[in-house]
Amino acid sequence: MATRLPLSPAAALAAAGLRSRARERPDVTTLAPPTGPPTAWTSLGELGSALGAVRLVGASRRLRSAPRGDGHVVVDVPGWRAPEVTGAPLRAYLRHLGHDARGWGFGTNLGDPRRDVERLSERILALADGTGSPVALVGWSLGGVIAREVARQHPSAVRRVITYGTPVVGGPAFTAVARAYGDDGAAGRIAERLDVEAPIRVPLTAVFSRRDGIVAWQACIDRTSPDVEHVEVASTHLAMGTDPDVWTIVADRLARTERS
Repeated sequence: MATRLPLSPAAALAAAGLRSRARERPDVTTLAPPTGPPTAWTSLGELGSALGAVRLVGASRRLRSAPRGDGHVVVDVPGWRAPEVTGAPLRAYLRHLGHDARGWGFGTNLGDPRRDVERLSERILALADGTGSPVALVGWSLGGVIAREVARQHPSAVRRVITYGTPVVGGPAFTAVARAYGDDGAAGRIAERLDVEAPIRVPLTAVFSRRDGIVAWQACIDRTSPDVEHVEVASTHLAMGTDPDVWTIVADRLARTERS
């Protein structure tokens, strides 16, 4: 019987939230393209997602030391079938840092990206016009797809987009909910065509995890946008909304934008 080795000190600190498990991936050319939805074993790991929030306690010091915002508007977009309240913990944290963090204003994301891009675009244009500054967008899963399309259509009104667990290729085809979503591949083909013909011009941060049991992590890799960075975390899909590593990435990138 194999003996399980104990965690190294660094791994133990990361597991407790005291250290980050995130790492930037500057070169994604060597990463494999998606071939299908996450494996059943990976999807099974989502059952333990609630335990991930425990790391917030251990990460409290580094969360408090994150760079502060200067009051610009940040709009948070929920994932597929997720109510708006799922982003409340992250929004509260961002407001604590000085950001004007708001929900997208449309309640539960019912999975109609075309309609949601149109109505969120109207809201973002109004916010940018009212405040005199472009708006930052943060999107989880399908919420990130919507945020990306708003930025594509209205780059002057969007200062930055941060997505986590968001499929940027294949639409729902490379997700565990493809059948429930009724995907025929059309959404993915449209997005891929747009990425070539009208690439997103605002700064993008794409956060992904190999433990994602809902969206194949390979589908979260953006290989076409001219100003995109990738950051890998170690969270399940459902735990990303309360992962302190995701929170610190969001806070850091928002502050970079505001400082610039």
